[in-house]
Amino acid sequence: MGTSSCSASKPLLSLLAFLTVLLLVLITLRDQLSPWTIGFRGVGVTVGGSTEPTAAAATPKDRLLGGLLSPDFDEQSCLSRYQITLYRKTSTHILSSYLLSKLRKYEALHKKCGPNTPLFQKSVEQIKLNHSTDQLECNYVVLSPFDGIGNRMLSITATFLYALLTDRVMLIHLPEDMDDLLCEPFPGTTWYLPSDFPIQGLEWFNTHSQNSYGYLVEKNLINTDPKAPPSSLPSSIYVHLMNDMREAHLHVRFFCDDDQLIISKINWVLLRTNQYIIPGLFIIPKYAEELERMFPSKETVFHHLGRYLLHPSNTVWGMIMRYHDSYLTKSKETIGIQIRNYSHWAPISAENAYEQVVRCTQQELILPSVNLNQSHTSPLTSTKATSKTVLLVSLSRDVYERLYNLYYEHPTITGELISVYQPSHEEQQKFFNKFHNYKAMAEIWLLSFSDVLVTTAVSTFGYVSYSLAGIKPWYLWTAILDRNITNHPCRRALSLDPCYHTPPHFNCKTGGKADPRNIVPYVRQCDDYTHDPAIKLYD
Repeated sequence: MGTSSCSASKPLLSLLAFLTVLLLVLITLRDQLSPWTIGFRGVGVTVGGSTEPTAAAATPKDRLLGGLLSPDFDEQSCLSRYQITLYRKTSTHILSSYLLSKLRKYEALHKKCGPNTPLFQKSVEQIKLNHSTDQLECNYVVLSPFDGIGNRMLSITATFLYALLTDRVMLIHLPEDMDDLLCEPFPGTTWYLPSDFPIQGLEWFNTHSQNSYGYLVEKNLINTDPKAPPSSLPSSIYVHLMNDMREAHLHVRFFCDDDQLIISKINWVLLRTNQYIIPGLFIIPKYAEELERMFPSKETVFHHLGRYLLHPSNTVWGMIMRYHDSYLTKSKETIGIQIRNYSHWAPISAENAYEQVVRCTQQELILPSVNLNQSHTSPLTSTKATSKTVLLVSLSRDVYERLYNLYYEHPTITGELISVYQPSHEEQQKFFNKFHNYKAMAEIWLLSFSDVLVTTAVSTFGYVSYSLAGIKPWYLWTAILDRNITNHPCRRALSLDPCYHTPPHFNCKTGGKADPRNIVPYVRQCDDYTHDPAIKLYD
């Protein structure tokens, strides 16, 4: 009897020993994994595995964001769309019912006119006839996104607003490095331009392109009479609104009322921009009333349209949730800090950047000061202390290491516990790299979940993160704005909306120069960029 019992226990002991060793191996492997691949709560992803995330167990209270989102999607096709309320704070900014009606109307238009529909094919055939017509049900604006992820998110959103204003269907000429970055934003259709579109090479169009509106106007090759019939106009036109846009090339006439009337008769508008041109749309008299109805609060334009339009793909959303649920869920408050070093025009050393962050966050009481003369925290203090988490996003690791060591080596004067995390450090911006873009987008969204944000002035990456969050950040001042940044490490943003860095300085009536900051009272100088005339929206 005893021998039998002993023999039976041996396999059990062997099994327990094997499981113990396996557990130790898994723990070791886990520590070696990138923070992006750590498993996360409530989703079907294994440690370091490739299983697609599934719906979280918790049910968001307002999955449609106050009616902003359409309910007509399969949730599994884009988990971020309806799960975002589990992570980002509820918006306190009011939506206009008119904007919601415009979005529903647009969705119906896009479904009717989008790629792979008879009406789309009919409009494509019109391109070959080399003239426009008023007999088509569908007109289009095609965007070729360019530059970093922040610039692309801003330009996509701005182009969408232009589509709303002009009853056009917006399509995206998809670069390879944006593949599987964003979800489809409109139900039952696609917003991507088919690869067999008859006009090729959109990504190479530039300020000198001879099919551009500015060139045709300059050379008197287009009928600029506002009464001109569509048949007298080309079937497509290129509009160049990049940061190298110059008044001399007349691309700026895009922002003139009479020219908008002409462009409205052209069936296809092909657009390249790396700018947030929305403040420029607000200075066009033709659209003033419509914009007022859509956005009674001017500085919420990107906040609302960005949350409607931009949804990370399941691939990117998995990265976001894995990191968030592994590092950012246990503290009382999350502080997002985004650092951009403009090495070409406003360089700053790692030490100075670190000192600027510390001065800003401690002067503004965002983070507590530390006791440099003490290296330990009493047990009583640590057990009752509140905690804050710092999410630091930067291409470099230098500031992270200094800030981490500051709060690791010294107790805070308040007794608070500060954790510091940095998802990645790519060292340099990598253009045309898909996985780099995945990480950049994931970090923008992680920042947008923060309770408090500190972002670098003039950074489009920062613009997108704080506008999506719906909170005004503290701007880390750059050397080009104030050489003595140690005295003014940061300033609070005055407006929630992003800045248009290179607006038109053009008088549509005289053809001379004009200051875009003096046209309407709610379009004024950017609060983070004072070196040149640049504009943004204010309430």
